[in-house]
Amino acid sequence: MAERQNIFFYYHPDEEMDGKVKALKKISSENGLNVVENSSDASIIVSIGGDGTFLQAVRKTGFRQDCIYTGIMREGQSGLYCDFNIDNFDNMIHSVLHEDLEVRRFPTIKVQINGETPFYCLNEVSIRSTIVKTIVINVCVDGFHFETFRGDGMIVSTPTGSTGYSKSARGAVIDPLIHGFQVSEVASLNNNQYRTLGSSFLLNKDRKLELEILQDGNDHPIISLDNEASPIKRIQNIEVTMDETIIKTVKLKNNSYWERVKRTFL
Repeated sequence: MAERQNIFFYYHPDEEMDGKVKALKKISSENGLNVVENSSDASIIVSIGGDGTFLQAVRKTGFRQDCIYTGIMREGQSGLYCDFNIDNFDNMIHSVLHEDLEVRRFPTIKVQINGETPFYCLNEVSIRSTIVKTIVINVCVDGFHFETFRGDGMIVSTPTGSTGYSKSARGAVIDPLIHGFQVSEVASLNNNQYRTLGSSFLLNKDRKLELEILQDGNDHPIISLDNEASPIKRIQNIEVTMDETIIKTVKLKNNSYWERVKRTFL
């Protein structure tokens, strides 16, 4: 498996974690893997932490299409992206070296803000009011004006992101084999004057979603890309689409997405 010989570790350093990662690097080297200090040289990128750390690892390393990502949980953590535990790292090494694993491919969404350089998201993009005032958004699908939303905000999630913020907004949990994205409302205002669908809806991967922020005194909402806030201060238009960009991760056999959902929530 020559294409998987370079391994990079992404984690948030502290005294305890530095010691654990040092041990992981030693195990990797002893098993014939080459530990690299630059993620661009890696063919395997390992995040150590929960799902939040995994999302950061993917974002900080540029949503690479030519490598495999894997997540290792710290003790006491759980996650939907992480198959391995820091205390059984040997199992991950054995899986990589002996192909006792499967590669899963997670779709992403492409987000363009104000027509500028696009971002990718593995979980979701969300836009929320930052003041005690509703935010007003024109929602268009493929150029068709669908509704005018008034409320606290909106979430557009990938299938894997459907188990996060979107789920807390009463969105559905979506099978990651479905390449589409979900739009969920956050505290919509529905009465005789204002009316929205009032429920989440799912769009096919070939659709284009446009969110136009109406300048109604709420000109500086916060927009989050996965678990990071966007530096763009004045949001006018958000376009969400899907292309062929995916994130390849490894999973142990007999550890399906739905088994992980059950362990996490049930």
